[in-house]
Amino acid sequence: MARHHRERHRTGRIGWLRAAVLGANDGIVSTASLVLGVAAAQATHSNVVVAGVAGLVAGAMSMAAGEYVSVQSQADTEQAELARERTELHADAQGEHEELMAIYVGRGLDPALAHQVAEQLMAHDALGAHARDELGITETLRARPLQAAWASACSFAGGAALPLLVTALTPEAQLIPVVSGSSLACLALLGGVAARVGGARVMVGTLRVTFWGGADHGGAPRRHPRTRHAPRWLPGAAGPWWAR
Repeated sequence: MARHHRERHRTGRIGWLRAAVLGANDGIVSTASLVLGVAAAQATHSNVVVAGVAGLVAGAMSMAAGEYVSVQSQADTEQAELARERTELHADAQGEHEELMAIYVGRGLDPALAHQVAEQLMAHDALGAHARDELGITETLRARPLQAAWASACSFAGGAALPLLVTALTPEAQLIPVVSGSSLACLALLGGVAARVGGARVMVGTLRVTFWGGADHGGAPRRHPRTRHAPRWLPGAAGPWWAR
């Protein structure tokens, strides 16, 4: 009985995985940084939460729009190149055959075999052969704007929800250290999961994402004690320090 050899490759995940990791990382870092900044400004706990929710909504919409526009630009370029290649095939099929043949010779085929391969591939799907081997455009790796926008928006919202949930559940006095620590833990988890899904080394991915996230949080502001009495230089106080 013949055995079917099956292989599962991860290259098909590249498009949405890149957008998802970018969105989740940005969601965690930007929302945590926003929450820390507002908390350090001595805002009330409810105001900090409202700012975090606003950051989540605005960030998800911004990520979706930005990802769609950028990936659509890539898709437009691909379509323009395919249209140009289609025109060249109609205008000079023999020249395109020789061009494809030269590509295969450069990859190690002898000229006779390269001529035969180019001839058969062009007879089957000339534009597809040139798109794949000359332009580097494949069905697996082609630009998908809607997929990228959806993955980026959803992952940003999911990433932003983590520090936002911690903010909502944490007492005001412990907000800054707890949000900072939990955000680093979430970044470490994100790096590990992304590396696992992509087939890379989990420890390397975890350390990379955690390091850069920690570098971002390294400049996070600290809460200063609330002023319990009027500063000495305000009206009604005893006067500025230099007048004492």
